[in-house]
Amino acid sequence: MSAVTYVESIVVGALQGVSELFPVSSLGHSILLPALIGGSWQRDLSIGEDSPYLAVLVAMHVATALALVLFFWRDWVRIIGGLLTSIRDREVRTNDQRLAWLLVLATIPVGIAGLLLESLLRDFLGKPVPSAIFLILNGGVLYAAERFSRSAPKTTGRGAADTEDTVDFSAEETLVMRAVTVEEATDARLSKLSVKEAVLIGSAQILALLPGISRSGITMVAGLRRGLGHEDAARFAWLLATPVILAAGVLKLPSLFTPENSPSLGPALAGSLVAGIASYISVRFLTKYFETRTLTPFAIYCVIAGIGSLLVFSF
Repeated sequence: MSAVTYVESIVVGALQGVSELFPVSSLGHSILLPALIGGSWQRDLSIGEDSPYLAVLVAMHVATALALVLFFWRDWVRIIGGLLTSIRDREVRTNDQRLAWLLVLATIPVGIAGLLLESLLRDFLGKPVPSAIFLILNGGVLYAAERFSRSAPKTTGRGAADTEDTVDFSAEETLVMRAVTVEEATDARLSKLSVKEAVLIGSAQILALLPGISRSGITMVAGLRRGLGHEDAARFAWLLATPVILAAGVLKLPSLFTPENSPSLGPALAGSLVAGIASYISVRFLTKYFETRTLTPFAIYCVIAGIGSLLVFSF
């Protein structure tokens, strides 16, 4: 089986870093691009059970998750601290403690589904035509979400702390007033989700096992349907995705270090570095973008790209 080259890995790494966080499906693009280019790209970058390309993609996903950890590191310190103190004190009292448990509970369904279904769905649907069809469906879902989701209160953006949603820090053991960051205000709103709502939003990630359905996009859609604003829905989607991607990497990354995949180690490292950088830039851009913008441009792109790919591969 052909090894992945440096050029292939760097190009796919840039694509992965952008498409994983943009609501356009990284897996769908990772299947469609090599097929559209054809030749050695299509041969080298085929998804299969023992494919080196699959192992390289896992490494790139881990790089994306690490970029998210780096970007949100202060928030993860708060959230993990909340989880640890909640376990220690056997209580759920603060916003950080509640959000931590919501994230834990919301990732359980997709974790179970991934273990049971990922290989089956990848083997049967990891081909250009199904990927193009699901990319079109992804665009349709994003567009429908913008048209029909119930209106959310305008509580996002830099003025979030001044909205009618009051952030309650009365549970803290100090009376000293301090500034509330936008991130803390956002997480305070997210912590008000019910367990059922959080689990439903997290469960939406299961659909991203279908190539062409975006993890971040479908999770945002579920958040919008529960009344979240775009910025809050995007933030919750990225927080949910981080532990899922890291856990999948821990399980699958060892396959990259098998003797048959050793020729792809160098390209995997190069591509992962590019994927991490692209992911970091993407999340910086998107956090600003979703303060005032919607999913509609991504919906239009997915429909056009999906129809174009479907036409190419059907005739």
